[in-house]
Amino acid sequence: MNESNGQRGGYGAAEDIEVAGTTGAADGGETAAAAGRPRRDEDAAGQRVLPLVVRIERATPPERTDALEAAALAVLTLLDAPQAAPGGEWAEAVRAWEDGRIRKVVRRARGAEWRRVLALPGLTVTHGTAEVRVHPPVPLDAWPRDLSRLQVSGTDLSDSAEPAPPEPGEPVLWVNPGLSMSAGKAMAQAGHAAQLAWWAGDEAARHAWRERGLAVAVRTAAPGAWEALAGSGLPVVRDAGFTEIEPGSRTVVADVPWLRRGEPYPAGARPSGRS
Repeated sequence: MNESNGQRGGYGAAEDIEVAGTTGAADGGETAAAAGRPRRDEDAAGQRVLPLVVRIERATPPERTDALEAAALAVLTLLDAPQAAPGGEWAEAVRAWEDGRIRKVVRRARGAEWRRVLALPGLTVTHGTAEVRVHPPVPLDAWPRDLSRLQVSGTDLSDSAEPAPPEPGEPVLWVNPGLSMSAGKAMAQAGHAAQLAWWAGDEAARHAWRERGLAVAVRTAAPGAWEALAGSGLPVVRDAGFTEIEPGSRTVVADVPWLRRGEPYPAGARPSGRS
């Protein structure tokens, strides 16, 4: 079924989330309230979704962790882009999207499909073996044709080797080890968490992140560390349950230097390199 219409599917869905963090939980899946912005009715006309397209060629699919990190980096790149700043060509669309539910849809493309995607307004991020293109938010019911025709369901991704541990001081998006998510679903969740981390930073924190190229690691938390991470006061993504997992599931914790206190990583979080 077509996620651009908010329906169910497999590879990457239109995500509604709840946010828990140092400022509490945003009810009803709305993130605007958590960020101090006015709420907008979730059923209001003109609701927008952020399209992300991952390049998956049959012979050379990306590593799973590379794809998740590329999705997070793509979201950060868009949020920090001049086009999204006040007066920029995407500013109005981005603002309208941020003031509602920060829905994201991950689709896949290859060959000629990918070339058509590159011709549309957007930004491409290359990270390791992965290429992800992020487009400015579009109306939920009015996707550009060359995006709406792309497949949502498809081959899942895996890692050929254990990802390295995160670098000291590097922002880390910790994935819930108790959930089974397709690569597309996990990419959308990583994008949500990266956005929450961006919102949680002041200008000094964002400047420092830019100086590091907006680098971010995505790793699966050690099973024994997840509850401590999720209860640490760091931003937590809670899924609305439209696809793959139960409503209210905590999917990713955004662990960033400007919100940490004490140890660089919560106790027990660092050992796992999986994603």
